[in-house]
Amino acid sequence: MGKNQINVALLGLGRIGQMHAENLINHKSFKLKYTFDISKKLAKNISRKFNTIDISKPEKAFRDKNIDLIFIASSTSTHIKFIKEAVKYKKVVFCEKPLDLNIYKVNKCSKEIKKYKPKIQLGFNRRYDPGHSSIKQELRKGKIGKLEKIIITSRDPAPPSLNYLKVSGGIFKDMMIHDFDLLRFYLEKDEIENIFTTASNISDKRFDKIKDYELASCLLKSKQGVQCIITNSRHCSFGYDQRVELFGSKGMLISGNKNENETEIFTKNNTSQKKPLLNFFIDRYFDAYRLQLDELASYSRKKKSPISSFEDGRRALIIANAASQSLKQRKQIKINF
Repeated sequence: MGKNQINVALLGLGRIGQMHAENLINHKSFKLKYTFDISKKLAKNISRKFNTIDISKPEKAFRDKNIDLIFIASSTSTHIKFIKEAVKYKKVVFCEKPLDLNIYKVNKCSKEIKKYKPKIQLGFNRRYDPGHSSIKQELRKGKIGKLEKIIITSRDPAPPSLNYLKVSGGIFKDMMIHDFDLLRFYLEKDEIENIFTTASNISDKRFDKIKDYELASCLLKSKQGVQCIITNSRHCSFGYDQRVELFGSKGMLISGNKNENETEIFTKNNTSQKKPLLNFFIDRYFDAYRLQLDELASYSRKKKSPISSFEDGRRALIIANAASQSLKQRKQIKINF
């Protein structure tokens, strides 16, 4: 074990959990000691692959004084329970988004854990993306003058399985919650004031059966009048479409898509034909996940605020709820944090 490494217990070994396991193993600051999943077969396979101790109950990790960090990548319904246990045992916590699908549970948890002065970092990885974060730095330097408009486009290459969609909480809590958080990242102290939402199903009627949407758009306004537009789609024929545009009084900043490489082809039939977009979030946000861990290591060791906190998770969920309410009531909804 390396000197001063942070001992980690990882809870949840689905697709995102396995990606985190690999990243933790490859990061010099962390020692992945325990792994846990409700699927015993999966847990055994992963512990063998990464040379970790497969624990049958998370309690073992909470009670082990040598464990510094509880890394929560389990199903959403377990997040609050694991957070409460972890902070009780004075562990640093990393939790994937969303905190929960129920805002009342999140608010209750927030009050209950306050006395422990918890250290919790939330998994809004897009804040750490080099492109998305660099346009924030340029915005802060005044490069585009006064911020007037934020436009975020987020389209998945294909929808997840129907089984996943049924328990995901819907497009606003599962997918667009990243974009609600990103808006707040750029707006800083200028909070979102209201939201108007529209959504529909055109190409994939399976979404009708589960009362969810494949297409959704939101128009939001901040207290200082900044107009924010978010457009989401659960499918995109040309790949994983991820773009942010900041428009200001003196110009515009764009964080664009990432391609497999930067090659362009010019022929008689095509001009400036580029390589395909990176396939999905694990590839597209590879650097963001790595930088997120850098910050987690620093946050674990020092007294500082994380770039993405429990409160950021709570507020993003409040906006997601307001988006659903707006759609249902077909009107603009005022947001109250």
